[in-house]
Amino acid sequence: MTTPRKILVTNALPYANGDIHLGHLVGYIQADIWVRYQRMRGNTVHYVCADDTHGTPVMLRAEKEGLTPEQLINRVHGEHLRDFTDFGVAFDNYHSTHSDENRWYAEDVYTRLRDSAKLIDTRSIEQFYDPVKEMFLPDRFIKGECPKCGAADQYGDNCESCGAAYAPTELKNPFSAVSGAKPVLKTSEHYFFRLSDPRAVEFLREWTQGSTPDGSRRLQQEAANKMKEWLGDSGENKLSDWDISRDAPYFGFEIPDAPGKYFYVWLDAPIGYFASFKNLAGKRGDIDVAAFTEAGPAAAAGTELIHFIGKDILYFHALFWPAMLHFAGYRSPTQLCVNGFLTVDGAKMSKSRGTFITARSYTEQKLNPEWLRYYFAGKSNATMEDVDLNLDDMIAKVNSDLVGKFVNIASRCAGFIAKRFDGKLGTHDAALALDWNVDEVTTAYEARDFSRALRKIMEFADRANGYVNDNKPWELAKQEGQEARLHEVCTTAINIFKALTGLLKPVLPKLAEQAEGFLNIAPFAWDNLLAPLPAGHAIGTYSHLMTRIERKQVDALLDANRDSLAPAATDTKPAKAEAKAASSEQRHAQHQAHAAATETAEASEFEPFISIDDFGKVDLRIARIVSAEHVEGAAKLLRLQLDIGEEKPRQVFAGIKSAYDPATLVGRMTVMVANLAPRKMKFGMSEGMVLAASDASGETPGLFILSPDLGATPGMRVK
Repeated sequence: MTTPRKILVTNALPYANGDIHLGHLVGYIQADIWVRYQRMRGNTVHYVCADDTHGTPVMLRAEKEGLTPEQLINRVHGEHLRDFTDFGVAFDNYHSTHSDENRWYAEDVYTRLRDSAKLIDTRSIEQFYDPVKEMFLPDRFIKGECPKCGAADQYGDNCESCGAAYAPTELKNPFSAVSGAKPVLKTSEHYFFRLSDPRAVEFLREWTQGSTPDGSRRLQQEAANKMKEWLGDSGENKLSDWDISRDAPYFGFEIPDAPGKYFYVWLDAPIGYFASFKNLAGKRGDIDVAAFTEAGPAAAAGTELIHFIGKDILYFHALFWPAMLHFAGYRSPTQLCVNGFLTVDGAKMSKSRGTFITARSYTEQKLNPEWLRYYFAGKSNATMEDVDLNLDDMIAKVNSDLVGKFVNIASRCAGFIAKRFDGKLGTHDAALALDWNVDEVTTAYEARDFSRALRKIMEFADRANGYVNDNKPWELAKQEGQEARLHEVCTTAINIFKALTGLLKPVLPKLAEQAEGFLNIAPFAWDNLLAPLPAGHAIGTYSHLMTRIERKQVDALLDANRDSLAPAATDTKPAKAEAKAASSEQRHAQHQAHAAATETAEASEFEPFISIDDFGKVDLRIARIVSAEHVEGAAKLLRLQLDIGEEKPRQVFAGIKSAYDPATLVGRMTVMVANLAPRKMKFGMSEGMVLAASDASGETPGLFILSPDLGATPGMRVK
């Protein structure tokens, strides 16, 4: 028998400056599912989180609302905890970074880094200062004209018009996004964590490519590759020292022995994991905090520290956080579980389309949170891929899988047990032994590949429905002399429903709890899911466990968000500036920067809209890559020969050399623009264009040619 695991699980700390929306919930639901599964396996799991409360945005929002920062964060704390609870995210403790525990840990980590590791430096830096508000300005609180393209009203770190990145001091005609005043340059002494120290770089090279005690990767492959890019090759040092201080006025903790200097929010925010855990231990009295947090002799063998985070905060959690912990004498994380963003119907969340959906609006429209938990689980595969919420697909998936396949088993058979057999089960059909191989489900849950787990569970549900359909209890009930067979068939169906419910419990905890009451059983444990209930076992009265999603409910949700968010279109520029800055500075609030970029960039990115007739003018065709080769003298181009069903292949020059080895492309199917006017290049004629997806820079590793689904053939039109 294996020794039970002892795991401390955390979720990224949401920033106390906004509502929880469906994009946030992706990572929290994934973590909650994994925690519930581990507990069903008999493992000990402590699951904690907290609000991230410090920083300039909270200070300014509180001032705008006529509140103290403490009043604002206390209100938001209650709202956040309410939303998480509504969606079944059951933290053992939900705390705040503005706490005595967090102050203690922040000061302890800092002084250890300063005094023992000798990794804290001070140096003077020059930055913009608002003479009206009498405060130094973070980059995103400074606006002006882009130094590259001249676009007006751009923020102090990058241009949303041309995409250029720059220092705020490079802006033309800068002004404060807080007061509108022209900022002045002032010098201030700042405190730095020496992340560029060779000791830190060497440690991070090993840590980011390392494994957990059971041999799993500490970081997903995509994340580990990104770390190699950020760290550089062996012998390189691409890391910069990290500015960990801010000047007053600032809402946060003052740095020891440094009056008027405050810890930058990114130093004390992740420390909130430990602070919340310590707060939980203080309430319970039976938790050894040091066993999970300290390195060396204080750490108990076999304890694990696992963080669930969004990919937007990978840099902080995979570089700053482990280095900070390691050199302060604390244990570094066992594993990071990194999730992608949420898109809605294949696009960024959008206020104008009503798809920027808050958790509160979802519950206020009376939609079942477990519909969303199931849908998100079915889209989660343990990678950093974005999760797409296709609302029509969610309706179809929930109605088909949960109502049509799963709940339907109990609803069709429980009534017969109640009416004909006094609510007591009979014998299980010996012809249908519950000998399902659930190892694949177990492995998938462990690996956080919830989509694979659900596919397998629904295979079992299909077999179960086949049994009910083949034996037709509704017909047996009408036939004389078939009472015993009816009792056996309905009992077997109830036992199958029990097993399926147990397998789905990590995803559907509320439904599973209701089913436990109906079945009159103790809470499910993973090792007894397939055991049939004994003959004579009394079950309760069945009531509907889940209803179908109606399209009108989803439409009402979209309408509610369009209505509630409509004023955003008429906000004044200063208000928009404050909202943008508030959400962008704190990128560690899960998906906060992603959502904020959506709010402000939507119009410029997708408008003016085109008509279906405009789209119809573009002739997209499925193409097979017949050959691919390097182009002599071209730094970025590959020469492709593409078969689109014509007499001879077309020649296309594609700027994908940095991302693809030509040999790996031959035979692949892709998509090309077939009616693009031929272009004569010095290397030859290009007779079309291959479609590819990329990040903003268009450079590797964010460059991917499109591929059609299986079955598509050369020449098929994409429409």
